Amino acid sequence: MFLGTHTPKLDEKGRLILPAKFRDELADGLVITRFQERCLAIWPMATFVEVAQSVQGASSSQQVRDYQRMLASGASDETPDKQGRITVPPHLRAYAGLDKECVVVGAINRVEVWDATAWEQYSAQKETAYAGLDEAGFPGV
Repeated sequence: MFLGTHTPKLDEKGRLILPAKFRDELADGLVITRFQERCLAIWPMATFVEVAQSVQGASSSQQVRDYQRMLASGASDETPDKQGRITVPPHLRAYAGLDKECVVVGAINRVEVWDATAWEQYSAQKETAYAGLDEAGFPGV
């Protein structure tokens, strides 16, 4: 499970140092791809396979096909190096607006990578809505 907020920096080669607490779960390989709200998602390979299979088994509506294309066409499989770094491909850095300052967020079954300014704006905007949510709509809470 991925939890917490971290603030690593991208180096000049576009590499991101994964937070130490995430490295074991991602050591055997991962998929990094574009995600909603113009952030990137990093999935352990096995989890991404499960996500892809569930999307593959969905209806063939235009919306599902669009989602499949966007998810898969931007995806890159990576293996962290010995220092826990991964290279974020240029097209994904451009999509998420990543330069140097970024925020890595644990999102339970995935890791999200955000431009630092975009994350500040997003989290400030969503904080009020989050505070107003009740537990009724969330199973197991």
